[in-house]
Amino acid sequence: MYDALRRRRSLLALVSTMSAMSLLLSSCFLGTAAGPIRKGDLAGPVADVKPLDGLDISIGSKNFSENIILGKMAVTLLASAGADVTDLTNIPGSAAARQAQLEGQIDAMWEYTGTGWITYLGHTKPIPDEQKQYVAVRDEDLKTNDLVWLPPAPMNNTYGFAITQAVSKRFGITKLSEIKDVPFKDRTFCVESEFTNRPDGLPGMLKTYGIPQGQGNGVPEKNLKTYQTGAVYSATAKGECNFGEVFTTDGRIVALDLTVLKDDKEYFPKYNVSLVVDDDLLKEYPQIEKLFAPITEKLTNEVLLKLNAKVDVDGQEPVDVAYDWLKDEGFIK
Repeated sequence: MYDALRRRRSLLALVSTMSAMSLLLSSCFLGTAAGPIRKGDLAGPVADVKPLDGLDISIGSKNFSENIILGKMAVTLLASAGADVTDLTNIPGSAAARQAQLEGQIDAMWEYTGTGWITYLGHTKPIPDEQKQYVAVRDEDLKTNDLVWLPPAPMNNTYGFAITQAVSKRFGITKLSEIKDVPFKDRTFCVESEFTNRPDGLPGMLKTYGIPQGQGNGVPEKNLKTYQTGAVYSATAKGECNFGEVFTTDGRIVALDLTVLKDDKEYFPKYNVSLVVDDDLLKEYPQIEKLFAPITEKLTNEVLLKLNAKVDVDGQEPVDVAYDWLKDEGFIK
């Protein structure tokens, strides 16, 4: 039943969006991180989950290491449970990934509560309490888009700004509110391009901390350098800028001896990760929630820092990192 609904929805979406965007979102383009799917036998806390034989499911992710690792975990876990899984991980950017899920091209992906609330649902102010933020996103996205946010992980991969030890000693700062005390010429930032346009991104952060973007008394455009996501870390470590945009669970923070400044005005939303699943699919295969619950509970900041470092620092493949962790934790054998 679910497969028929998905095919009908995808066909309607294809007919109504014959544009450059729909071409970019074709299944061929989305599957850029596909490859061999590793699987085993379910074990430990998930050993008694009802098999998913007969389920045809597509899993997506965005194109940064953490989300790809999580996507590969989902692919491995579902395949091990008997599902026929299509790997569509590594979609370039939040907007494309979200659109793919809304159009039914992917059935499930790991998503972040702050991104859901601010970027997708259009709210301007985050909810400081993690649980209340999750409930608000869960309820609204189910009502408006028929998407179910399963209970979130304890990890909070929010944005932050990191500095080197040399910058820390030079300016004596530990929190974002102290950037305004740094000399004008030294307020230099390395950021990824998406962050400069996100509603929860750079312009709002600078305004919140009294150094608005593009103004003479704030941060002029010439003080901003844009990079691909991974390049921000090395550029910051090399001193190409004093403040580098980071994800707070990225293993390169530790590897490069960077320090994350405290967000003392709590500008950045909470970004707890949750598996987001199509409502019709979950109604037909409710055991998916039971399958992912014990895995999600173990995804702490410390765990993701280590897993991300295996990819970004040690050069391991996300599919192997995901498989090895599931095996080491006793979820598959």
